[in-house]
Amino acid sequence: MNERVEKGPVTRKRRSSISGAASAGATLKQANGQFAASKNNKLSNVKQDCHSSSKESVHESPHVTAAKDRGKNEIRFFGKLSCHKLQESLLSSASGYSNYRGILNWCVVMLVLSNARLFLENLLNYGILVDPIQVISLFLEDPYSWPAACLVIVSNVFILAALYTERRLSVGTFSEQFGTNIHCVNLTTILCFPVITILLLDSVTPVGGAFALGVYTVLFLKLFSYRDVNKWCRGIQHAKARTLSRSISCPAVQKATRGERQDKVSYPGNLTLRDLYYFVFAPTLCYELNFPRSPRIRKRFLLRRLFEMIFFIQLMVGLIQQWMVPSIQNSMKPFQDMDFSRMIERLLKLAVPNHLIWLIFFYWFFHSSMNFVAELMRFGDREFYRDWWNSETVTYFWQNWNIPVHKWCLRHFYKPMLKRGVSKRMGQAGVFLASAFFHEYLVSVPLKMFRLWAFMGMMAQLPLAWFVGRFLRGNYGNAAVWISLIIGQPVAVLMYVHDYYILHFDETKAA
Repeated sequence: MNERVEKGPVTRKRRSSISGAASAGATLKQANGQFAASKNNKLSNVKQDCHSSSKESVHESPHVTAAKDRGKNEIRFFGKLSCHKLQESLLSSASGYSNYRGILNWCVVMLVLSNARLFLENLLNYGILVDPIQVISLFLEDPYSWPAACLVIVSNVFILAALYTERRLSVGTFSEQFGTNIHCVNLTTILCFPVITILLLDSVTPVGGAFALGVYTVLFLKLFSYRDVNKWCRGIQHAKARTLSRSISCPAVQKATRGERQDKVSYPGNLTLRDLYYFVFAPTLCYELNFPRSPRIRKRFLLRRLFEMIFFIQLMVGLIQQWMVPSIQNSMKPFQDMDFSRMIERLLKLAVPNHLIWLIFFYWFFHSSMNFVAELMRFGDREFYRDWWNSETVTYFWQNWNIPVHKWCLRHFYKPMLKRGVSKRMGQAGVFLASAFFHEYLVSVPLKMFRLWAFMGMMAQLPLAWFVGRFLRGNYGNAAVWISLIIGQPVAVLMYVHDYYILHFDETKAA
């Protein structure tokens, strides 16, 4: 009995000390069962990990393994104790966080709810004012007289005159100076002829006159670019002719090299009626001999843009009739009485529908309509606008919200002024001056009154651009740009409507 008692613990100690030996594997399985097998598996896993981490030593001592286990346990333990690290709040600019989609959705929901309340209040006060027939009367007073449409048809005469002049210049029949004089007369007539017609004919409505003047303004800018580009092509052609000899090498320039595309047009092969009318209808103001073309017409894309055009034009007309017209009519009495507090209240009330209609107009014209025309004509350059909504300066907004006009000003107005020695600041002032002229041209002539509100509004952008660029940065600059857009336009609208109301309706009542 004593021997058995003495041997028992010794046997157990030996089993625990040599449990990793291969010779005692079978005995351990019989004596300890599943516990010993699981322990062997754990030790074998530890050995494999140690072997993969260190190729120099095949076996590690139990002390090293125990130290590693203690280190892992300490890391886990202290990881539970510490829950803070160096970081910024999400709404702080230093955090680098930029995913504010939820806040944007919240703003959209709040905007929809607030405008829904205003729309319901408008319906309760005025009823339904939307009248599609009234829209037709804005373009036509007499169904048998279409003066605005006739003005648009007559514009083809100026297109043909520009083409004829360029063809004569290309063959040398006209000198450069004589051709320049003809172009100047043609372009001047484009600007003056519709003005004289609208002012002399009482049958031209303000909306019809504005549409006709818009067509003539676009035509003026297009033909100006057409004249400049062809003049540059003649200059390049004459420069090549002077540098090359008069031998066989001279006509060899006209031959296409191997691998060159045969559908590329070169001067004067571009002086065709088809080429010019493609440019007239293309959604761009800058002429090129070879426009980028899309491979095919996407019918689904075309139908989506057409649906957007129809839907948004109806939405704009409905909002103007239902929302803006009553607000403008209610603003006349405070303006006549010079009640400044009521004037400010009416101005802020008009700012919301005016800005909403302006945003819808932007999407309808620059995205839906211009993409529709571009897709129909397979016009490849679809950059009609950039991210003007992120503008931190007034200058950035005017450079990115209307890319066709910006490209034209940069190519045919600003850079030529710099080449003639004009400073950059004076060049920018000249661009704003030209833009102010056309804004006033498109507003005052159809209304048949000259108040220069649009001109002064555009020229006021110069000191505003200087102030925002000098003192405001980042989000503050972007907020200043948005405020100028939301508040500035209703001021000009109220000024013109007030003067038009005083000029026409008060005289009618007095009579």
